[in-house]
Amino acid sequence: MITKQDSLAAVLQGHESRVDTLIELSPVFRQLRHPETRKTMARLTTVEQAAGMAGIDADDLVRRLNGEAAAADVPVKSARDHHGRPAALDRMAVENIIEVDVREDLRTGHEPFGRIMAARGQIPAGGALSVRAIFEPVPLYAVMARQGFDHHTEELGDEDWQVWFYRAEAPPEIASAAAVTPRGQPSVEEAEGVIVLDVRNLEPPEPMVRTLTALAELPAGGTLVQINSRVPQFLLPQLEERGFRYEVREQAPELVRVIIYRAATG
Repeated sequence: MITKQDSLAAVLQGHESRVDTLIELSPVFRQLRHPETRKTMARLTTVEQAAGMAGIDADDLVRRLNGEAAAADVPVKSARDHHGRPAALDRMAVENIIEVDVREDLRTGHEPFGRIMAARGQIPAGGALSVRAIFEPVPLYAVMARQGFDHHTEELGDEDWQVWFYRAEAPPEIASAAAVTPRGQPSVEEAEGVIVLDVRNLEPPEPMVRTLTALAELPAGGTLVQINSRVPQFLLPQLEERGFRYEVREQAPELVRVIIYRAATG
């Protein structure tokens, strides 16, 4: 039985006819016919997220995929309206927008998450991240929302989507820090109660193991700074699953700070 939390990869395995069902709902799913694109798109997207991409109710999509009749007619998704762009983006200086184009990565089956998170770490204060993709990157919305980002999406053409991630102000846990690094980014390491974990000299998987162990004891509202020599790409999805928010800051060729914080309760 298919559920909303199942990945498209699991849903489609051994059931090629379900690709036809998805394509009937939205042309964006034509990408699933390409083996290389499917490697990333199907693995990264849940049924619920696919419903969002198609503009339909997730329960209706579950029923369709399970071979049941939908509760009502399922509307075909229309193209995105380019109007209504947030004023914050219209006022933003071009030099404050970090751009990353992952269309070719997706077409060739390469995982783009690391590139996107690395670009995320370069966003200046008051800036934004612009992501170009061949389908609407719905799975990325939740990832960036947990880091305090809103998004604005436009469909520019066939297999061409652009999403801007932006926020009016930095999260309070980071904005409150007084110290500033040489590159002008605020540092939380001197703030009271912050745990600092330097894993640069450890061999995998020890950095992730030690970090997750420390996070298990992190109190509500607490912050942990992991100092690494690279972006910990395998750690970031684990943080997402556990509900942590984080900032990735690449400050030098072999110096990356991952600022991880647990939301305050209540």
